[in-house]
Amino acid sequence: MAKKQFPKISNQELERMDKLLGLEVEARDPFNRYVSVDNIRHFAHGIGDDNPLYSDEEYANSTMWGRPIAPPSFLFSCFGRGAPQGLKGIHAMWAGVSFEIHKALTAGTKIFGTVALTGMEPKNTRFAARSILQEHTYIFRDLSTNILANVKEWHMRTERDTARTIKKHINLLPASYTASEIEKIYAEYDKEVIRGSVPRYWDDVMVGEKLAPVIKGPLRVTDNVAWKIGWGFRPFTYAHKLGVKYYKKHPMAYIPNDAGIPDTSERVHWDPNFAQLVGVPSSYDFGPQRVSWLCQVVTNWMSDQGFIRKFWSKVHRFNLVGDTHWLEGIISKKERHQDKGLVTIELWGKDQRQEQTITGGATVELPLRK
Repeated sequence: MAKKQFPKISNQELERMDKLLGLEVEARDPFNRYVSVDNIRHFAHGIGDDNPLYSDEEYANSTMWGRPIAPPSFLFSCFGRGAPQGLKGIHAMWAGVSFEIHKALTAGTKIFGTVALTGMEPKNTRFAARSILQEHTYIFRDLSTNILANVKEWHMRTERDTARTIKKHINLLPASYTASEIEKIYAEYDKEVIRGSVPRYWDDVMVGEKLAPVIKGPLRVTDNVAWKIGWGFRPFTYAHKLGVKYYKKHPMAYIPNDAGIPDTSERVHWDPNFAQLVGVPSSYDFGPQRVSWLCQVVTNWMSDQGFIRKFWSKVHRFNLVGDTHWLEGIISKKERHQDKGLVTIELWGKDQRQEQTITGGATVELPLRK
């Protein structure tokens, strides 16, 4: 692919964005506006999660929730558009998220979201030198205007040409495996533990206790496609006429491929040649995808009766196609507030290089023994 020249971060663009800070608008055109039996299952299957609470309607109806319930990360599929994304022509590297959940996301709930650009912080990164950390804040409500969740999301805006020139990840090589290594990794999937219908009581939890790990990978483009099926077309993966209409409205979001056809910049996740143009050795996963894997460590552990009050995560490095990840956690604190038992969990994920690529944490409410 010919090395074309991409736009740089301009003071004019920064000034334009600064004027839009704090403007709260409707989160338009989300992939999901309703929490339904089907789209909960599609989302869960998009991350390879077979917890029956999310995928078996009959089972979920028999739990304390009385219906299927979605994990907090399901809200990724409800974000929608509205607040200024900017900067024009500048690549977005997904960086992190923070969820504060007020009510369970049960099947049958209609979700209304608002979004505002709430932060524009200059950064000097080792990946692309001058960069901008953008923060968007979402508020999700139900039909009765009750707040379901508050969510903050961060993106690092980086100059493609600068990142490619710096070559920070030049020594990060895609993985390869022997047949026996694949067999060994696949055998670890059988060790995954879903607590399910067996209650996990706050009284029984010990500080320092480790959570059963969740394994993901080796990552394939197929896994990224499955994620998109559950997550949706956001931010700009549209087909045919819809894609052309979006391109005409946002031409800088589409970059010609080798055949001269304008194509989404989101193709870094399945086109290795284009990924190299933004300074990454090969195609890589989606940030929200990896965060959803990390959240699964908690949902597997806490049982059907558990409820995630807070969840946050920060992505540190790329997860290339071919990489394998082990997601883990440990109990760091437990406390009781009147009739509520709360547990704080530290979370992280490492790849086959033993490099930590994601960290996070959660606050979980667990039932108390009577």
